[in-house]
Amino acid sequence: MASSPTAPVVQGSGPYSNGRLTRDRVLACALEIIDRDGVDGLTMRRLARALERDPMSLYRHASNKAALLDGVAETVLAQLMVDPAATDWIAQLRTVARQYRRLALAHPHVVPLLVTRPMATPLALRPRGTLRPLEAVLALLTRAGFSGSDALHIYRALFGFLHGHVLNELQELVDNPEETDDLLRLGLHRLPIREFPLLRGLASVLAAYDGAAELERGLDILLAGLQATLTSIP
Repeated sequence: MASSPTAPVVQGSGPYSNGRLTRDRVLACALEIIDRDGVDGLTMRRLARALERDPMSLYRHASNKAALLDGVAETVLAQLMVDPAATDWIAQLRTVARQYRRLALAHPHVVPLLVTRPMATPLALRPRGTLRPLEAVLALLTRAGFSGSDALHIYRALFGFLHGHVLNELQELVDNPEETDDLLRLGLHRLPIREFPLLRGLASVLAAYDGAAELERGLDILLAGLQATLTSIP
């Protein structure tokens, strides 16, 4: 007995059901799914259901899931504003770093994409939107008097630090939230005291972790070091 044909997708009253399907709409919906359910929760079929469209219609805007993930990373990075004309390059990099942290906290499931997707694609083949922050930072720093190679070094040092910071901040530190003793809350009591005396001794510091303050302290160290070791024109 022949199976009945697949029923067409009927457009309803969802937030993405009206209007022409565009790449921006596809990526905005994909970002919503990732924010809610993580990267593993995003499939082309699930995205099509959320958009109330036939799955095949999505391939005009993203050829596969890898392209979709690249587009989501581009969508988030498009919100990172860099002013290449700023007169104080250190203050501007601090502003960029704070923005990046806010984006990471707003979209924690996207952070692994921001860190890993660029490494999966040759520089010239990445979505143009993911390269714009790099170009703007290079413009900012070369205007400040740095050579192109030093500007690139600063960019890499800054974003290497930022990637490490946000991944560290987003990881779960508390093991037993109902405990009042810091050693027990973090589960550090499980570590042999003779092997990890210093780490166990930092329980109260680890428990009082403040992501914003930690970012500022790290930037103090990083930017002071860069300013001391690299030459800029006053």
